[in-house]
Amino acid sequence: MSRRASLLLEIAAGSLVSALAAQQGGADRVELCEALETGGTTPSYGTLALARDRLRIPLFVLIRPRPGDFLYDTLEAEVMLRDIETCVRLGCDGIVVGALDADGDIDEPLCRQLVAAAGPLPVTFHRAFDAVREPSAALERIVALGFSRLLTSGGRATAEEGSAAIAACVRQAQGRLEVMPGAGLDEDNIARVASRTLAREFHASAKVQRTSAMRAPSSALPGLSTSWSETDAARVRALRDALDALEAA
Repeated sequence: MSRRASLLLEIAAGSLVSALAAQQGGADRVELCEALETGGTTPSYGTLALARDRLRIPLFVLIRPRPGDFLYDTLEAEVMLRDIETCVRLGCDGIVVGALDADGDIDEPLCRQLVAAAGPLPVTFHRAFDAVREPSAALERIVALGFSRLLTSGGRATAEEGSAAIAACVRQAQGRLEVMPGAGLDEDNIARVASRTLAREFHASAKVQRTSAMRAPSSALPGLSTSWSETDAARVRALRDALDALEAA
């Protein structure tokens, strides 16, 4: 099992390969998803089942039925609830989810259902928070709904840019839930964000570009990409080392 760290590193992994690289590099937890380039969607059953079999560190799962906004209709809500049931049945360790209403407030009825479906599993409210109309009021609703943590960039493109707002969330939360900075964190800035926000959990993807090994990729499919991003174990290790060095200072 991964050692317990007072500064915890969660890696957003967009595939089984990335999840295993996160573990190899020393991550404390994985947030498993697919289509990370669009902000992430729910992983396939096969990805989820194999990750559960092969990971020795906690496995949280993103529940998001599509890219785009966080306003979900009845059918999408039903899909999310079924996916959470699958995660519980497979023995996952946590759920990551979020939903807003048309006015940019927390969709309390749906979020209440999603948290209830997770049962005993801790639930993270994801970066839908960065699109809310009133962050301070939204944070209070998230706490009241029973979420265990909040992933946020402080309403900015990166967590470093939003570090002042994240710090305000940490102060407001007063330990009622974990506030976890995420977006644009790397080995060069994670210690600065940790020092500025006083957060204790951090979310990064540690990605590098991979290139296809196909010798003759087809030109008949103009949208076919010959490269993609994956979590890199060495980058995960660099993030972990940066947090460890901050703790030792």
